[in-house]
Amino acid sequence: MTIPGLIARSKALLARIPTDILLTLVILSSVGTSFWLGLITGREQGALQGKPDISIEQFEVPNIAPGGGPAAAVAAPKAISPSTGTYMASKNGTKYYLPTCSSSNRIKPENRVWFKSKAEAEAAGYGPAANCPGL
Repeated sequence: MTIPGLIARSKALLARIPTDILLTLVILSSVGTSFWLGLITGREQGALQGKPDISIEQFEVPNIAPGGGPAAAVAAPKAISPSTGTYMASKNGTKYYLPTCSSSNRIKPENRVWFKSKAEAEAAGYGPAANCPGL
């Protein structure tokens, strides 16, 4: 069989397939080929960097006393009245503020925790707010 004969035979075969089905097959095959090439390339790059294809890590389950949970393990910070506190924090947050900071106005009054000193706030697990000048 000659090359012109193969071309004529291929055209005749393709003419029998509806255009929308042919277009769908071409798109699906190009998407599949692209995905396959990307997968192979990713595996080769991972092998070059010494990374395994799959990694399994052990998950450690913490021992929790009966009747206690994560909330019971964390001691609530000691709150003092606003008139004697000079630093405030949110009981849901991790940062403490001066009452003059703009960020401290966003803390709901029922969520405010007051401290007398920086040391007391840091001992309770809070850190200074980066956007509050004077800390």
